Amino acid sequence: MEVSKLKEMYVKYDLTKADVFKHQHYIILTRSGIEKVSALEDINITYEVINSEPNFAVIKATAKKGEKTIETFGSALKGAGFKDGSTNSWYVIELAEKRALSRATLKMTGLYEQGVFGQDESESFKRQG
Repeated sequence: MEVSKLKEMYVKYDLTKADVFKHQHYIILTRSGIEKVSALEDINITYEVINSEPNFAVIKATAKKGEKTIETFGSALKGAGFKDGSTNSWYVIELAEKRALSRATLKMTGLYEQGVFGQDESESFKRQG
């Protein structure tokens, strides 16, 4: 993301250093950043459980803003480690919902196109240090 666009995003969404960090080639929004963007953009998101099992969940998010509607999904697979799953947490449905929220918000705002991702989308998107 260009520095000028990053500054615009900070100002527009009233983001702080706690809401955003750089990870390799991407800008990552934390959960608080995603929530701020979603609220300030007045995005209405509803969820539908597509699959819910003890070790696996899929949530469909339908996001609406004005006349625009998008659908996207979030999923989580519990594994012993990240090599055989997408999380080692037992909270798979909650994680799937957070991932669906991130994806819906970023798609609706066009932030994906700018190289911005949500922290909840991948276990590798954790803040270092």
